[in-house]
Amino acid sequence: MNNILITSAGRRVSLVRMFKKELKRFFPEAKLYTADADPSLSAACQESDGAFKVMKNDDGGYIDELLSLARRLDVKIIIPTIDTGLQNLADHQELFEREGIKVMICSSNLIETCRDKRKTSSFFLENGIDTPALYDKNALQFPLFIKPYNGSMSVDTFHITSEMEITAQHLINDKLMFMEYIDSSQYDEFTIDMYYGKDHKLKCLVPRKRLEVRGGEINKGLTVKNFVFEYLKQKLSHINGAIGCLTLQLFYNEDNQAVKAIEINPRFGGGYPLSYLSGANYPEYIIREYLMNEQIVPFNDWEDDLLMLRYDDEVLVHGANL
Repeated sequence: MNNILITSAGRRVSLVRMFKKELKRFFPEAKLYTADADPSLSAACQESDGAFKVMKNDDGGYIDELLSLARRLDVKIIIPTIDTGLQNLADHQELFEREGIKVMICSSNLIETCRDKRKTSSFFLENGIDTPALYDKNALQFPLFIKPYNGSMSVDTFHITSEMEITAQHLINDKLMFMEYIDSSQYDEFTIDMYYGKDHKLKCLVPRKRLEVRGGEINKGLTVKNFVFEYLKQKLSHINGAIGCLTLQLFYNEDNQAVKAIEINPRFGGGYPLSYLSGANYPEYIIREYLMNEQIVPFNDWEDDLLMLRYDDEVLVHGANL
């Protein structure tokens, strides 16, 4: 059975619905399963064909538990969705492949590069893409921006305008990096959903302009086929070890076409539903490549200037026994 499992489902309702829709379109009898540390309180788990409790993905024993679950459910593809478990999965993906299970994850080396934002900065520069300058703690320039080199969701980030705002806690924390501050009045922020095939070549990319962000995730966004689109098509047409969906973030100054790339998340991002609705159907690509053994041809004909306005909705569970 060509079943798919989405891990750390949480509140990724749209992603679950999209994968479920595309999977049923090709394989009507197949199941779209979800796993979560607390599926009873996960909205996305209520939308799947079956939800299963697993330990947190950075706990010891997680890999064995996930492998056992995937084997029992006859899962062929696993879609990880959260940063903290990516390196662990990448390091053990051959264990799953020996069981005929494909974990949609990049190579271990590429995951390491993406998770350590200092290495990500070097990756951008090696590919001819400008990135905010990194400052030594003893040679800071103001204003600046502080963030963890392995952080996510804008946690523990600080905009520092002067030396007076720097604290001893900032300076002694080895996990913090000090960066050039990018003025949002001069730059627009973009997230780019990129799809890489089995051959590690770029098949599709959709720049999304971040008009409003809530909790580190896009709340209002617009697809834009502009300079960024052509620029990244040229610069990142091939990435060693890249497969599936990668989400790149950058700042772009339209007046002088300056690009400042800041990070890559090697997974589906929270705003991917906008790219999907514009026509960039990455769940279909995954199904065609890994369940039907088809090649994916480059696709650029997604809808430009598509505006997404998100709102809160509810998932109700009747008779819940918590």
